[in-house]
Amino acid sequence: MRRAGAAVAAAALGILVAGCGTDESAKPQASEPAAQSKCRQLDSSLDWHDGVRDFLQKAIDANSTCTGTAGADAHKVAIFDWDNTVVKNDIGYGTNFYMLANDLILQPENQDWHQTSRYLTDAAAKALTAACGTDVPAGKPLPTSTNTKCADEILSILDDETTTGEAAFAGFDERRMTGAYAWGAALSAGYTADELAGFAQKVKEQNLAAPVGATQKIGTKDMDGYIRVYPQIKDLIGTLQANGIDTWVVSASPEPIVKVWASEVGVKPDRVVGVRSVYDASGKQTAHLVGCGGVPDGDDSVITYIDGKRCWANQVIFGVDGPAAFDQLPAERRQILGAGDSVTDVTFVGDATAASLVINRNKPELMCRAYDGLFTAGGTWAVNEMFIDPLPQHAPFACATAFTKSDGSKGPVLRPDGAPVPDQVDSVF
Repeated sequence: MRRAGAAVAAAALGILVAGCGTDESAKPQASEPAAQSKCRQLDSSLDWHDGVRDFLQKAIDANSTCTGTAGADAHKVAIFDWDNTVVKNDIGYGTNFYMLANDLILQPENQDWHQTSRYLTDAAAKALTAACGTDVPAGKPLPTSTNTKCADEILSILDDETTTGEAAFAGFDERRMTGAYAWGAALSAGYTADELAGFAQKVKEQNLAAPVGATQKIGTKDMDGYIRVYPQIKDLIGTLQANGIDTWVVSASPEPIVKVWASEVGVKPDRVVGVRSVYDASGKQTAHLVGCGGVPDGDDSVITYIDGKRCWANQVIFGVDGPAAFDQLPAERRQILGAGDSVTDVTFVGDATAASLVINRNKPELMCRAYDGLFTAGGTWAVNEMFIDPLPQHAPFACATAFTKSDGSKGPVLRPDGAPVPDQVDSVF
């Protein structure tokens, strides 16, 4: 009772003092921990590698509209790759598998596989014609559920080479696009975006229902048959959003497919950038690509891949027009967090100013940069093993030959000051 009485008296005195014009600066201020306690925090029950959750939480707290650290007029952005970053396995390939299993890939125009990609080699076009035949008219479905030779050839070329080991694609800037990823999108030519979204919905239902580790027979090959959303990444995205950080997905899978999946983690369709295809006057997809960074539509030389991924992020998210979209923006205009798992992501993840999160899939150029800049040594990079079925420890990454040049040759990974990144030990696995 004495405490209650004292509290009432103190409150009354406070009112009196306030009424007498107390200086605002003399009032008790809420402590930072108290402010943060009202804001959503990362779920402590979800497992992360040592220290990674705390590092990410500090990056969020330092850029939050909830805690007030973002600033009144700030627009803070986080960008995520999708495949093998937000989810285990690949939704683009998953859709390719579904189309192969259900006879949905159409015979190309003039029965000429060169029509599916300007970068397809003669060897690959001949291999596809030999395997898939010319009996099916152009624009009609190929019987890939029963013609295992055709399905096998398509699967092999999706992996960059023919079944006989010849290169499937050539002639593009390997810092801006990759032939196989673009071709995976081109296999949907002849369908509307809504039809492709319908396929993606079926893929989502089947792959989320399948048990972890499931495979499926496509052609004569056993391919991944399940997909899972990583709970840790879903929680990270939700926490970022709750703290006022605008969260995007920028993926090298076709955009209509990613939009179907993005709702699984609370990302709206208008916050998704994927491989964008050109559509014809009837609304059907063609094999050609929408351009970025001043590259015209149909030039087919840029997708959301390495430096092309930065271009698309800068163009769509940050409103940069023309060739400048390929350049790194000033720090105050860049994303505060980037997350990825592959060389596809190395440029945009490295552009992040507060946290560059890497899911370790043993991709040398990305891992050289990540391990060289770890937050535990004062950098802004964090590495986490895959949350499902992580890989074993990799041999030390040879960073002197890990950088992919525009012509596909290899060179050293360099720091911003031009110094070479030394070989890196794989310590998170």
